[in-house]
Amino acid sequence: MSENNMPFSRKNYQLMLIGIGIIALGFIIIGLDKTQHGFGVMGLTLGPVITLIGFIFQFYAIFHKPKEN
Repeated sequence: MSENNMPFSRKNYQLMLIGIGIIALGFIIIGLDKTQHGFGVMGLTLGPVITLIGFIFQFYAIFHKPKEN
C-alpha cells in the first residue's frame, strides 16, 4: 500500500474540471438569452438546470473513490 498525501486522485481532478466546464456552460447559456433581462426559456430554465447538473457533478467528483488495485 503506497502512502499518497494528495487529497484526491488524478481521476477526481479530471472529473472536477469537467464539472467546472458544465457549470460554465450553464452560465454561458444564461447569458445567451436574448429576451429582456434574461426572462426567456434559456435564461430561466435551460441554463439554471445545466448549472445545477454541473454542481451535482462536482459533488460526485469530490466523493468519487478510485478503485484500489
